[in-house]
Parts: sequence; structure tokens; C-alpha cells
Amino acid sequence: MTSNGDSDAGNLHFPLHPDEKVLGIAHRHWLYLYPRLLLILLEAVVPVVVLGVILSSAGGLEGTGSKILAGLTVLWLLFWSIRAFLAWYKYANDIWVITDQRIVDSLKTSPFSLKLSTADLINVLDMTVEQRGVLQTMLNYGDIVCQTAADLQEFRLVGIPHPREVQALVDRERDRERQRASGLSPRRQEL
Repeated sequence: MTSNGDSDAGNLHFPLHPDEKVLGIAHRHWLYLYPRLLLILLEAVVPVVVLGVILSSAGGLEGTGSKILAGLTVLWLLFWSIRAFLAWYKYANDIWVITDQRIVDSLKTSPFSLKLSTADLINVLDMTVEQRGVLQTMLNYGDIVCQTAADLQEFRLVGIPHPREVQALVDRERDRERQRASGLSPRRQEL
């Protein structure tokens, strides 16, 4: 999770409210990107190599056969390069922004698609951290489920690195926002 929002605020897909400050931006864990890119690389390269070996052993790479294979290879690799770019783009633009007023789930699957969900911190009733299995525990990532007051809706942050730290940040800011909204300072509320 990156923090200190003034420099990050320019990269957001949505405007901030007046006097709203970005406290942190979280992306999915890297495990959601790199294995997918590796799979795309294998899907792109393996068929080209196999076809090249088969055509080479059959003598089909002489004359126009090599030019046709080269042209098809370029098109094939261009297709898979676009798929890899879109996978990276979706990963880079799937963010959760924690501000001092709300949680924002922003997902851009392409330059022409945006899904934006928000939950005001004051409406977050409780939060659950879910880490399942050895991999999530060892690599310290998991899901955060926020129960909101708006018709008891769930707000789910999936694949967040360091979910307990994110939960602590949201808890702290939610309590601060509730105290500010009620007009009580933290000291007066204790009394």
C-alpha cells in the first residue's frame, strides 16, 4: 500500500471531495499479475516454437513458407502482446483508495471502461480480514470485507497486500471521522 496521497491524487480516476486527503492506495497483490503474464508469454511463444520445429523438420521453412510463418508469427505475437498489455493495464488500474472520508474501489479494465464504488468511512460498520491457505498467509495478502450501513451492503477488497495494516488504517480513520461528525474531540468522548 502506498501512502501520502498528495502525489498519488493526480493518478486517480475520480475527483476528491474538498479537503479530502488520500491516506493510502492499494493494488492487488503481485501474485494477481505476474503468473498471468507468465501464462500469456507461454501461450504466445510455445505454439510458435512448436510450429517452427514441425515445419522445419518437414522442410516447410524454405522459400515462401518462412515468409508466411514470419508474418503469422508477427500477428500472433502482436495479439498476445496486446493481451499482456491489457492484463497489466487492468492490474495497474484496479486500485482501492483510502481517504480520510471514504474507501473507493476503482477498476478500469480498459481505457474505455470504469467501475467506481465508494463507501463513506462513517458508514463502515465492521471489517473482516480473510486470509485463506498457506500462500496467502506466507505472502501476507488476503481480502477485506467491509460491512456498510447502506442496506447492509458488503464492500470487498480482494487480494490486498498487508490486509491487517489496511484494516487498522480504515478503523483508525473511521473512528476519527465519526468523532469529527459527532462534534466530539477524542478527549471529550472518553469522559
